[in-house]
Amino acid sequence: MREVQPRAAGTDEADPEQVARLILLRRLTSAPRTRAQLRDDLRARAVPDEVAERVLDRFVEVGLIDDEQFARMWVESRHRSRGSSRSLLRRELQSKGVDAALAQQAVEQVDPQDERERARELVRTRAPTVARLEPQVRARRLVGMLQRRGYSAGLAYAVVREVLADEELEGLEAPVD
Repeated sequence: MREVQPRAAGTDEADPEQVARLILLRRLTSAPRTRAQLRDDLRARAVPDEVAERVLDRFVEVGLIDDEQFARMWVESRHRSRGSSRSLLRRELQSKGVDAALAQQAVEQVDPQDERERARELVRTRAPTVARLEPQVRARRLVGMLQRRGYSAGLAYAVVREVLADEELEGLEAPVD
């Protein structure tokens, strides 16, 4: 077992810049983060603000922190994997400290038509799981699912009506021999 040596009077425990760099590197190793998230991490660890800003500036300068790239990747990933709407993506980015203009720019990479098609895919995927419910209940659940992903009520109702109408037409088509 190692014996702990007492520190000499007047010596600093650790260089605050080195501590800040280590914290940032550790946080960035697990996942990309925004500058605001990293600033909050440094504050939580009692790194002085002037030291934090200096280290954050350096990380931005060398490209380890890039809010614009973070926003683009976030939008692409969340829209594709979860089907999040543009409005929800914008709110998520702003909650992570991304500047409103950068968030808007990143969200604009999702075309409104792509957003509508993604909503249709979500409804088509979910519709069979609620097929045995009353038609009104089924529609309400599907609309609610889209609204939880940030789609407007108008778009959600329109997409649900389209998908359910398509299903009804498919069920009415005569089998081809």
